[in-house]
Amino acid sequence: MEKAIQFELQLANRMSRLGTETAFEVLNKARALERQGKSIIHLEIGEPDFDTPANVVEAGVDALRKGWTHYGPSAGLPDLRQTIADYVSRTRGVKVKSDEVVVVPGGKPIIFFTILALIDEGDEVIYPNPGFPIYESMINYVGGRAVPIQLREERDFSLDVNELASLITDRTRLIILNSPQNPTGGILERRDIEKIADIIADRNIMVMSDEIYSRLIFDGGEHFSIMSLPGMQERTILLDGFSKTYAMTGWRMGYGVMRADLATHMTRLMTNSNSCTASFTQVAGIEAIRGDQSSVDRMRDEFQRRRDAFVAGLNKIKGFSCRMPKGAFYVFPNITKTGWKSKPLADALLDQAGVAALSGTAFGEFGEGYLRFSVANSLENLQQALTRIHEWTQRNL
Repeated sequence: MEKAIQFELQLANRMSRLGTETAFEVLNKARALERQGKSIIHLEIGEPDFDTPANVVEAGVDALRKGWTHYGPSAGLPDLRQTIADYVSRTRGVKVKSDEVVVVPGGKPIIFFTILALIDEGDEVIYPNPGFPIYESMINYVGGRAVPIQLREERDFSLDVNELASLITDRTRLIILNSPQNPTGGILERRDIEKIADIIADRNIMVMSDEIYSRLIFDGGEHFSIMSLPGMQERTILLDGFSKTYAMTGWRMGYGVMRADLATHMTRLMTNSNSCTASFTQVAGIEAIRGDQSSVDRMRDEFQRRRDAFVAGLNKIKGFSCRMPKGAFYVFPNITKTGWKSKPLADALLDQAGVAALSGTAFGEFGEGYLRFSVANSLENLQQALTRIHEWTQRNL
């Protein structure tokens, strides 16, 4: 017979400030519906539906066989850190050294560690909204003040630089940029990035530039990083990784590039939390960057083809209107003309139409009036999803 719990769980106050990532909650609900026998089309999770490239898998398997199964340095294997330094030097046009690279299990630790290392209670962080929900969650968790800058549809979800300037105060310590952007697919043009750098030129403000989708830009566009601007390298924490570019979400590997003195503190946070990133995945990461890149190009081209078809289909559905995203693999349609709020509509599409999407409010208060669909699914399934959404609107609008 089990003993009854006699004592109330007393959590630290900061736990009440911790948010979540709704995508995983919706995924769990969708899978529960599937176990009940319902057909669900998964457009909720931000994960490429492609397999990790074969050469990368083979490098990981070979690493396992060769004994890369033990602890490694907290900042990452020297060969991978140098490989990343060379890659960032080449793609961002700056000189990066290996001691400026910290390898972590996924992209989120760089978000968490940056905010832990730089933000004291009451310090302000400007972040995009709608935006990746972990930004706001972590700012609140450490006792910082989360200051949203609204990304507006009429600007193709690119932030207004003048509005950004108006939000900066003497307590601003960090600005978070994300381009290409989750959930909107918007990008920051070079001219806007240059203006942002000008705005903070004489202020001691750091920038965390989340560039996890940097290889997924459509229509021949090119990625530009604020790190590439004169004087900005030492003030930028670049976040990138392997999950989206190489379909390696389950391998759990990302990295941050930053000034060496900050990298030392990030490494201490790694030592205190994760010890290190799995060694065999890092060996595979070296192959991912150095090896054949054709799979990356094919995946990007396929996402663009799916984007084109899905946006065109959404714009034919009553109550939906959708701009063409410029990067990542999401579409972010406006649903205000349906007369529904975002969360009830997302719930109804899952429960009644068998299409799993996310409410725009999963990405912040300014996401109301929108849904996020991931096009990381086959074109056949995307077309089926459009049919189900259309049929649902015919019955309910």
